[in-house]
Amino acid sequence: MKIAVDAMGGDHAPRVLVEGVQRARDEYSDLEFILFGDEKAIKKYLQDSDRIEIVHTTTQILGTDEPMKAIRQKKDSSMVLAAQAVKDGQADAMISLGNSGALLAAGIFVVGRLKHIARPALMPTMPILNQEHGFVFLDAGANAEVKVSYLQQWAVMGSFYVKDVMNIEHPRVGLLNNGSEYDKGDKLHQEAYQALSELEGINFVGNVEADQILTGPADVVVTDGFTGNAVLKSLEGTASTVIKELKISLLNNGLRAKIGALLAKPALTSIKSLFDVSSYGGAVLLGTKVPIVKSHGSSDARTVYYALAQLRMMYNKKMLEKVMNYFDQEPVNKN
Repeated sequence: MKIAVDAMGGDHAPRVLVEGVQRARDEYSDLEFILFGDEKAIKKYLQDSDRIEIVHTTTQILGTDEPMKAIRQKKDSSMVLAAQAVKDGQADAMISLGNSGALLAAGIFVVGRLKHIARPALMPTMPILNQEHGFVFLDAGANAEVKVSYLQQWAVMGSFYVKDVMNIEHPRVGLLNNGSEYDKGDKLHQEAYQALSELEGINFVGNVEADQILTGPADVVVTDGFTGNAVLKSLEGTASTVIKELKISLLNNGLRAKIGALLAKPALTSIKSLFDVSSYGGAVLLGTKVPIVKSHGSSDARTVYYALAQLRMMYNKKMLEKVMNYFDQEPVNKN
């Protein structure tokens, strides 16, 4: 398997990309890489080039760039060249830590959509309290408006991902809604509930409320990208704020509080690790012709390594082929 790497995307590029690639290369003998970016900068961190090819470019898409404009005007950027490589069959998958909107545009307009899939979705993995595995959540920002058929397609793709990558045999699918009853929500959500319950081979467990998703009511949670992105950022922001404020309170309220903080350190570390999703890799742009993973711009080398392992698992399990076979046999309506 060969993976195209946008080596210039992210806050700490190319160092974390190169370090993550080298770790994955050393651990998995079946992986090869094409790194797109500034050759001099990449070689600064590259210990050896075994199974690693560099395609030189100094052009990169910045976080401040307008996505579609950047894709059209920066065709020699590290991100677009990586996307073009997978489109041309030079690589089997792609990873980037760069501009999310630009990567979404590159995935759709350069790489192309998977057969049967109307709209690719951005799918991160989120933690579940007191469990080693998490749940997948889509769409987390790619599609502000949805149709019922989009939610059906995402439920199917999410189910195959959880089964193949997370090794959960019968993934539970939930629809994010404002109540657990079947008739909750607007017309679209009521129709989606019925459509999801009729999907062949999909274990639909009904509606899921936002205040319960971290307790693990479902392994796959589907929603529109506007709501999904708002929920995702709310969860991340709340967790970060609570941990930060708890630390400040324990360290700034006298000796007793500091002693208590020392005694509580193992528990606090456990809470912090719960929301450290680095081991899950990155958010999958699910629905493109090849596996594409977007990791956070501030990701470290460890996150990059896990994202590469994530891509390898998707590829080796032939996940996308299974999705296409499903829809060949079970076409989804266009409502």
